[in-house]
Parts: sequence; C-alpha cells; structure tokens
Amino acid sequence: MRALELIDSWPVPTAAATVVTADGRRFSHGPADHAFELASVTKPLAAYAVLIAVEEGATELDEPAGPPGSTVRHLLAHASGLAFDEPRVMAAPGDRRLYSNAGFDALADHIAKATGMPFAEYLRLAVLVPLGMERTELNGSAAKDGVSTADDLAAFAAELLAPRLLARGTLDEATSVVFPGLSGVLPGFGHQRPNDWGLGFSIRGHKSPHWTGATSSPRTFGHFGQTGTFLWVDPDAATACVALTDRAFGGWAAEAWPPFTDAVLAELSGPATR
Repeated sequence: MRALELIDSWPVPTAAATVVTADGRRFSHGPADHAFELASVTKPLAAYAVLIAVEEGATELDEPAGPPGSTVRHLLAHASGLAFDEPRVMAAPGDRRLYSNAGFDALADHIAKATGMPFAEYLRLAVLVPLGMERTELNGSAAKDGVSTADDLAAFAAELLAPRLLARGTLDEATSVVFPGLSGVLPGFGHQRPNDWGLGFSIRGHKSPHWTGATSSPRTFGHFGQTGTFLWVDPDAATACVALTDRAFGGWAAEAWPPFTDAVLAELSGPATR
C-alpha cells in the first residue's frame, strides 16, 4: 500500500504502520515486530479489559469507582473529575471532560480488587493471550505504560472491526459518545466543544483540529500517544490503522498524521488495492 510509505518521510528514528480492513486485507510498512512504547495508546487496551470484566460480571459500568459520585463509566469516559496525573478532584463527576491518567490508574485498582489479580495479569489473560499479542506488555500504569508492536496492535485493530472477545453491542456502546456535550481539552490539540469520548476511546466527531484526517468519518474512534503513536478505527470505511514511532508527539505529528490518514482512506476507496 503506497500511502504507508509516507512514514518514511516522518522525522523519526523508527516508524511502523499497519492497515487492517474488515474484509481481511492487511498492509504493513516498517518493522512490524519492533517493540514501541505506546504511551496513551495503552488506554484502549486497558479499557477493553475493563469492558470484558463488565461482561464477565466482575464489575458494572455504573458501579462506584474513583472519587465520590464517580463510577466505572465516568472513569472510562474521562468524566470522573480527577486531575490529569494525580488523584486530585478537579470537578464533580459528569461536569467536565478532564482527560485523566489518574482515572485509568483508579480503574486498574478497581478491576484488580474485583478480579482478585493484578490488572496487568487480567489484561494479559483477557485481551492479549486470546488475540495472540505475544509482544505486548503492561509494565506499570494502565494509562500509559504499555509496550507493543505494529503486528500485535493490528490484531487488536482487527478485533475492534469485528469483535470476538466482546459482544457487538458492548463495543458499540464503548465507541459511542458517553456523557454527550461535555467540553474539555484534547491533549495536544486544545479545547474542544464538545470533546466527545466513549468508554476508553476518543471519538472523532467534528473536532478541529484533530489527529485523524479531514476525510475521517465522525464515527472514527481510537487514541494517540505522546510517544508518537496512534490507533484509529473508521467504521464507515471499515478500516483500522496503527502507526508507531519512537519520537515524542509534537508539531511534526500534528502536521504529518492527518494527511497520512487521508492518503490511506483515499487509496482504499480508489481502484482495488493489492
């Protein structure tokens, strides 16, 4: 796939990208087995484990978790009121979209107590092993300390296109707007009104500026990380894309990622891609 070759022009030491389509096609460029630090692309993996725990009956979305008045649902949707990187309450649950690493750490603690095992082990057994993600690990915070490869994340992307570990309805709920209308800051892209999120997944909606493409559908969901990584799924295009680098997110990424995504979508919608 020619669009993937655009990563060769990115100002990064190492980059790998993979595109997965709902009809089973897969295109890769770069070292697909190279391990990258995921930063916040860890969050969708962690969220998926939480959703599996909900389906298994270990917890419930409306079960209290985090600060007073907050639930599992609030924590997943960055609406618990917790501060960015410390367990300090900044707002009442449901009032604002406060992007919070501390919220995901609170989630991990909650699931660990509910399941009787460390969260990293639950994630491994619930998500990584069933999807064959042998090179993926969580070495610390459930918000940001994942390590993975493009190959492994492609397996997760395929799961997001056609879920096997979750009921379709559960994933549809997780990738729809939760607590609609909340405004907040999209890290790296400024204040957004509204700042739409699902359960662990950022929803593209009509945010501007944004890290996906101008031609990405509003239903596109995913996440990006401060280590120069991203994963998006565009349900309307029946396509998912993973890109991993080893350079911190910055202006280079905000400039390079949207046209890259547009090139991927344009190539897939054009003459048959081989």
